[in-house]
Amino acid sequence: MTARRAGGPTMHDVGRLAQVSAMTVSRVLKNAPGVSEATREKVFAAVEELGYRRNQTARSLRLGGSGMIGLVVTNLANPFYSRLALGVQEVATEYGFRMLLSNSAEQADREPGLIDGLIDHQVEGLIVVPAGSRQQHLAAAMRHVPVVLAARPPAGLDTDCVLVEDFHGAREATACLLADGHSRIAFLGNPPALYTGAERLRGFWAAHEEVGIEPDHTLIRQGLTDSAAAERATLELLGQADRPTALFCTNNRISQGAIRALYKSGASLPVAGFDDFDLSDVLGLPLTLVSYDADEIGRQAARLLIDRLEHDDEAPPASRRVTVPTRVVRYGAPSTDDADRSRRV
Repeated sequence: MTARRAGGPTMHDVGRLAQVSAMTVSRVLKNAPGVSEATREKVFAAVEELGYRRNQTARSLRLGGSGMIGLVVTNLANPFYSRLALGVQEVATEYGFRMLLSNSAEQADREPGLIDGLIDHQVEGLIVVPAGSRQQHLAAAMRHVPVVLAARPPAGLDTDCVLVEDFHGAREATACLLADGHSRIAFLGNPPALYTGAERLRGFWAAHEEVGIEPDHTLIRQGLTDSAAAERATLELLGQADRPTALFCTNNRISQGAIRALYKSGASLPVAGFDDFDLSDVLGLPLTLVSYDADEIGRQAARLLIDRLEHDDEAPPASRRVTVPTRVVRYGAPSTDDADRSRRV
């Protein structure tokens, strides 16, 4: 019998005992076509004899690899990125990887150094939420390890990515406010250079066009990077003589800043926004939130990365784009007074 290593048998151990390659072992365990029945029987016999566990697949495929993958997010204080990281970790653990986490703090100029540091620590692959639209440093990283992007698409890169239905979610949430009778909806958005900011504005605009209403440019605020900026922008909008009758916010931090401004001003306007958040269902405000599984973004990104690692000695698969669906969740009743006012405008 082949001796087991201290950390348990690897896919290479199974392959040696079955007299096949590690890639053939991987194909058998994934029930891939093109493997003879005799080979399958040898592999399963070796798995049984060694007590091999499937969750060591990805780590075993890279002989001498570190068993680590790197994750770079833009703001770990944002619950969205915490959930995404948990999704990555869940799949990484399943396949025998450890995860190294770095936070760019939304500083695009900081991101290349974080990427280089993770590569210096010999990670076998990277999952990155880009902090900006310039991604040349990621192209350089791809010469060393596979890279998968999350939440934002590649710009000039041929690589996998996992996105949210940003346009669709924003359009559906805005459509709910319009259906309630609101025609003066303020838009509170993150920087327009970000993919999410641009796509969610596009969805906001499309919902208006579908009902023949043009958004009021004086009610659009972009470039909001945190809840404090969103609070200030909302208070300024509420101070206008012809203030908005509803608000659309492009992420949870902006929604929270807007809600704080409403509380301070004593106003009760309906709020629509991306990202569900804790206690949203008990605030007593009319909320329309775009909800989705942030953990699933991380899980999907990890699966794409590990799939590339499993095909390391083959021609790489074509780049793939996975989209995580959204759904609209409504809390509280629409404000009929504000809806009546919007109809009179």
